[in-house]
Amino acid sequence: MPTIANAHNDLIHDAVLDYYGRRLATCSSDKTIKIFEVEGEAHKLVETLSGHEGPVWRIAWAHPKFGTILASCSYDGKVLIWKEENGKWDQIAVHAVHSASVNSVQWAPHEYGALLLAASSDGKVSVVEFKENGTTSPIVIDAHAIGVNAASWAPATVQGDSNSQQLRRFVTGGADNLVKVWKFNNDSQMYVLENTLEGHSDWVRDVAWSPSILLRSYIATVSQDHTCIIWSQENNEGSWKKTPLQAERFPDVLWRASWSLSGNILALSGGDNKVTLWKEDLEGKWEPAGEVQQ
Repeated sequence: MPTIANAHNDLIHDAVLDYYGRRLATCSSDKTIKIFEVEGEAHKLVETLSGHEGPVWRIAWAHPKFGTILASCSYDGKVLIWKEENGKWDQIAVHAVHSASVNSVQWAPHEYGALLLAASSDGKVSVVEFKENGTTSPIVIDAHAIGVNAASWAPATVQGDSNSQQLRRFVTGGADNLVKVWKFNNDSQMYVLENTLEGHSDWVRDVAWSPSILLRSYIATVSQDHTCIIWSQENNEGSWKKTPLQAERFPDVLWRASWSLSGNILALSGGDNKVTLWKEDLEGKWEPAGEVQQ
C-alpha cells in the first residue's frame, strides 16, 4: 500500500480517490487541497489548490460525465468548485450561502444532474445545481438548529412500480443529536422532512447512506457518544428500524462512517486512530470484518 508522506503542513481532514481510482485529492488545515496522480505504488503531486481562507474539511469528486470537477468545503463558510481542463486546474464557482463553517459536501447521484449538497454549522443545508452557464439558485433548508455536521445522499431510486418519478432523498446529522431524512417534493420543488430519527445522546458526527440499491435502505450514523447506529427501512417507505452496531460503546469518539461501493461493508474511523470494518450476517446482526492497520 503506497504511503504519501509530508503531503500537507497541518492535519489532513479528508482524502478521496476519483471515480477511476487514478487521482487522489487531499485537504488540510493548511487551507490547501492537493491532487496526486496514483499508479500502483507510485504517486506524483500534480497540483496544489489554494483559495480557502480556513481549514478545508471535506472534498468530493463529481461524476466524470460532468468533467474533472472537485468540490471543497471549509471553515471559511464557502464551497469552492474546481475544474481541470488540459492539465490546468481553475476555480470555476463559489457557493457562499452559508454564514458559518461548511462541514460536509457531497455530489448527488449523477442521474439527478450536477447537484451538490452542503451542510453547515449555521444549522442549514443547501442544494445547488451547477450548469454550463453557471449555477441555479440554491435551495436552503433549516435542518438542525445548532448546526449540521454531515449530510449524505441516498442512491438514485424511482418511486413506485409504474411511476418513474425519482425519489430524491438525503440524510443529515446534527449537533442536536438528531438524524433527519429529507425528501424532494416535486410540487413545491423543495426538500421536506420525511423522518426524524432519535437514538444518539451527543452530536451526530457523520451520516452515510448505503449506495446499494436493494429492497432495504441502510443509513449508518456515528456520534460523539461513542456509538454507531444502523437504520434500515423496507421498500423506501414506512418507519426506520434502529440497530446498534454493537452492544457496548466504542472506546472513543467515532468521526466518520463510509460504505463500500457495493454497500455491504461499513468502515468506521474514530478518535483512537483505528479504522474498523463491519458486515451484516444472515440474521441481520453486524459483525467485525477486520481492521485497517495504519
